[in-house]
Amino acid sequence: MLDFFTIFSKGGLVLWCFQGVRGPAAAATAPVNALIRSVLLQERGGNNSFTHEALTLKYKLDNQFELVFVVGFQKILTLTYVDKLIDDVHKEFRDKYRNEFQQKGTLGLLNGTFDFKDDFLRLLREAEESSKVRAPTVMKTFEQSVKSQKTVKCMIETRGEKPKEKVKTKKNKGSKKEGMETVTASNKAALGEKQPSSAGDKEELTKDEILQKNREEFFKRHMKAGEKSSKSPKPDAQKEKGKKPRVWDLGNSNAKVLDYSDSTTNGNSEACPVEEFDPDVALGDRNREPGRLYDLEYESDEEAEEEKVIQNTSKPSTKKGGLGGMFGMLKGLVGSKSLTREDMDPVLEKMKDHLIAKNVAAEIAVQLCESVAKKLEGKVMGTFTTVTSTVKQALQEALVQILQPQRRVDVLRDVMDAQRHRRPYVVTFCGVNGVGKSTNLAKISFWLIENGFSVLIAACDTFRAGAVEQLRTHTRRLNALHPPESHGGRTMVQLYEKGYGKDAAGIAMEAISYARNQGFDVVLVDTAGRMQDNAPLMTALAKLIAVNAPDLVLFVGEALVGNEAVDQLVKFNKALADHSMAQTPRLIDGIVLTKFDTIDDKVGAAISMTYITSKPIVFVGTGQTYCDLRSLNAKAVVAALMKA
Repeated sequence: MLDFFTIFSKGGLVLWCFQGVRGPAAAATAPVNALIRSVLLQERGGNNSFTHEALTLKYKLDNQFELVFVVGFQKILTLTYVDKLIDDVHKEFRDKYRNEFQQKGTLGLLNGTFDFKDDFLRLLREAEESSKVRAPTVMKTFEQSVKSQKTVKCMIETRGEKPKEKVKTKKNKGSKKEGMETVTASNKAALGEKQPSSAGDKEELTKDEILQKNREEFFKRHMKAGEKSSKSPKPDAQKEKGKKPRVWDLGNSNAKVLDYSDSTTNGNSEACPVEEFDPDVALGDRNREPGRLYDLEYESDEEAEEEKVIQNTSKPSTKKGGLGGMFGMLKGLVGSKSLTREDMDPVLEKMKDHLIAKNVAAEIAVQLCESVAKKLEGKVMGTFTTVTSTVKQALQEALVQILQPQRRVDVLRDVMDAQRHRRPYVVTFCGVNGVGKSTNLAKISFWLIENGFSVLIAACDTFRAGAVEQLRTHTRRLNALHPPESHGGRTMVQLYEKGYGKDAAGIAMEAISYARNQGFDVVLVDTAGRMQDNAPLMTALAKLIAVNAPDLVLFVGEALVGNEAVDQLVKFNKALADHSMAQTPRLIDGIVLTKFDTIDDKVGAAISMTYITSKPIVFVGTGQTYCDLRSLNAKAVVAALMKA
């Protein structure tokens, strides 16, 4: 049973609607609006199904007349006729009102009356009857099976070619055994042939010659045995079990001397002396504007096209069938006809391979190409427009739309809002091992300090050796770059730590309470790196987020990953949802993309992460200094991604 069926234009004008369940007329509004926001506007049309609360929505796009057909039903139902129904309704509605759409255009949609109820009910009955005809098949009886028609004689297997083929497909072990048996048999036969001749030789030899020959054979055997024993000498004495700690020449064997995890440093600036270092090395670019978060630089499409034109004029192309030549352009012309899937398939296949080569996850590359195909199928093209340029432009628009998700995270605005409520703004960093959580946390701290906000760093990585010392070093350097004298005697960054082996959720709670009492503006919580498959550590992370309820949960991921990015984000979100006790679990709010300077134009990880989570990339790490922090520029990423 259907809940509703609606037909509307891509401009948002509802042409016709059918409601199968009694209730308010606006019952279909919320699901359809969610479909438009989450799928149609976000270019996620790879799958024609969408789930909203208790409803499943299936949709079909008509790109020629810019129409959308949507059907909604309860997701607990398995209605097999829905796909056939939506195809039949699409065809019937197009054929019935084709002239009105072509002649009047937009005015036809505004002033037209679409009486489609009788036709829809007829199509619905036909679809339901067709699903009933396809009843589940009953198991055949023995008399109906093919085996019952065979005689006993034809079931007897005779030696022929087929049994031999079956023997060949067995495991290699069997074939090896057979080969060994044949070799040993042949050796035995050869020995049997040689034995009488050797006996005859012995009779011809004298006794002294026989003794000499036997001695030589004995010495040869003895020498071979000696070589084997020398290859694997037995140890004289067994090594002591257990691993001894290594003592370095210039080191100190006393572990207490090496322990710098003193909890008395919390809030005490004297315990953290200022470290002497070169500020130019830590800051990098001295000419930048303090506190400003620059966008990623990129080469515009116009500049790239101008360069290509210059190169083409200076060096004529010698490749045959290339898209740059005149024949290639004429070959791809469409000529005022509607695009079909057959026209787009070769281009989409090349686009998919190009995206995968640029580090986009394979699954997401397929879904993107499928979404572009559905968006363009049936669309009428201009006379001098190629299929390649049309598909490329549609893919670029889809990628830009994906990188601009629904919710934009403005950290500075949110921090000022928390200041008005006299509470600290809490940010939690999570991610797998070695992606740069602590380093980028320090960069974000420097950026916040330059914008006039005080920062408390909570060292909740109580597992990795050196994690606390790393944050303490960053704190010293940040205080050296922004001393209290420059901020009215106020220490702008401090470290809150309790050493190693403690409960991370408890340390975060104490740090937030300490920041509230001391008047800090921002609390940055550093957590231990963990793999997405480690259930105990993922449970601990979910506990930390559930107990402390941070304002922002940032997933730190490196730009070097491909398919692994999808697995990491899906499992992190799943773990946070599974281990949370709240009815609406807290998931990842944004992404920090690190090591962006190491990938050249292979920027596909940005697309993969944004597509799978629908969350924005808040910060991009582009180097090793405190100033190497950027905000994502969608055009920059897309330009690098589409670059040949």
